[in-house]
Amino acid sequence: MAEQQAKPIIAVTIGDPAGVGPETVVKAVATGVVQQACLPLICGDLAVLDRAVQITGVDLAFRAIESPQEVAEQDALAVVDLHAGGENAPIGKISREGGLAAFSAIERAVSYCLHGEAIAVATAPINKESLREAGVPYLDHTAILKGLTGASSALTMFMTGSLRVFFMTRHLPFREIAWHITKQNIASYTRECASQMRRLGFPQPKLAVAALNPHGGEHGMFGDEEIKEIAPAIEELRREGLDVSGPIPADAVFHLAKEGEYDAVISLYHDQGHIATKTLDFYRTVSLTLALPFLRTSVDHGTAFDIAGTRKANELSMVEAILAAANYGPAWRVGA
Repeated sequence: MAEQQAKPIIAVTIGDPAGVGPETVVKAVATGVVQQACLPLICGDLAVLDRAVQITGVDLAFRAIESPQEVAEQDALAVVDLHAGGENAPIGKISREGGLAAFSAIERAVSYCLHGEAIAVATAPINKESLREAGVPYLDHTAILKGLTGASSALTMFMTGSLRVFFMTRHLPFREIAWHITKQNIASYTRECASQMRRLGFPQPKLAVAALNPHGGEHGMFGDEEIKEIAPAIEELRREGLDVSGPIPADAVFHLAKEGEYDAVISLYHDQGHIATKTLDFYRTVSLTLALPFLRTSVDHGTAFDIAGTRKANELSMVEAILAAANYGPAWRVGA
């Protein structure tokens, strides 16, 4: 860019146009707190955004631009109009049009970050079935980001207030989770988490590993993964100098982390950590994707097709996602 921007440029995708993403984005970028923190560069179809403005009633003016170099400090918010046909996606329904438009926005936002034209990406929700209808060769956001960046791994961390949670396994059938709870997997994943926490500004992160079974297995009475796999992994990590505790029963570990006992928790499966964070504060929980060439933040909810177009969409998670990208994005990149 010709001159250094005072505020970081955050690429903001509008998600599946048939869901609540466009509504949450227009409501979020209209807030003073977002506009003070960064320069949002919205990636999506201008026609979809105009429709979202009509639905929400937000007083907002957009300015279509061709590239991030045109982002400037002015009242109109910058939009890269992708002309991806998202306005043809029927609101509240799975569709090929919705999947194509959502994927197009992610591609563009990733490109801007890879070329140093935006510092981070904040994403609105997409729909896996719409992606499949569109023939997109990826399951979800994480797979898309790994594919487009060539990253070998991508760690998901949820953050709400002082609670930070990593997810060792994510989209797996419940019966398969225990197969992945091995000493090797736990040790290697926790090392990655510690590395990413250092990039986020925690030089010596205190990590806790949640137990898998009720009461931590109760000395093998309710399962032996804690004895055979989790505890040995933690012992190995501590010998390496990492500050790791556990296995700690899941009904206590998240509360302890919220109270400041630990900097982050390693949740062993999807719902274990999701329930903890979303119960604490559903609307202000933010998802961070780490280990990519740039920071990606996201809302913690889905497309909510059932309320799309009804003015019921809550923008708080989108606001928090954009603010997290603006807050952590520059320092996270420097810490690479």
